[in-house]
Amino acid sequence: MNIIELKALCFSYPSGQQVLNNINLSLNKNEKIGLIGANGAGKSTLLQSLMGIHRASSGTITINNLLLNTKNLKNIRKIMGFVFQDTNAQLFCPTVFEDVAFGPKNLGYNESEVNDLTKKALETVNMASFAQHTPHHLSIGQKRRVSIATVLSMNPEILLLDEPSSNLDPKSARELIKLLQKMEKTLIIATHNLELVKQVCEKTILLHQGQIKLFDNTKTILNNEKLLLEVGL
Repeated sequence: MNIIELKALCFSYPSGQQVLNNINLSLNKNEKIGLIGANGAGKSTLLQSLMGIHRASSGTITINNLLLNTKNLKNIRKIMGFVFQDTNAQLFCPTVFEDVAFGPKNLGYNESEVNDLTKKALETVNMASFAQHTPHHLSIGQKRRVSIATVLSMNPEILLLDEPSSNLDPKSARELIKLLQKMEKTLIIATHNLELVKQVCEKTILLHQGQIKLFDNTKTILNNEKLLLEVGL
């Protein structure tokens, strides 16, 4: 069952710079997809286009049978969550618990439901014991897990992650990989960490200069040394 479908998607900045060019893609429910490419390939722009942060210059995006447009945007954002590369963009409340509770509160859940969703999300990322800590006193790895929990608390079907392993030490990166492996959701992970892609993602999208160079099994792409060298990876 296709949960994400892109047809002839293009995006250009107001300056005229084209970042995405004729992206066609169909992704199935509960697939874990790596999104790789050199700097400037369009990875972050593609993720932000899926969330409606960037509006396509042309082409269409369909999420769970909903066409991405102004009318459907609110419902699509209930289906899909976004974890930003910069954890400080998502952590702004006095305590970890309040940060993770922020999303479900704004979706209109009652107090009991908010508490249950928040506790479950923190347990999922192994941060329940930090619920009353100040987010900005946490380590980078702990902040990363809490930022993922802020999205999980809204119970999305699709999770988009932009460079989730950036600035993590090896131990924290391994913990992140284990966490992502356990998730039963549709994941799209934009990253330069090819080891993470290898261990988590069944399939991988290789972006090059705003176009899909290849979409295939992860092992097939990562074993193609000539191709990876050609695209700067």
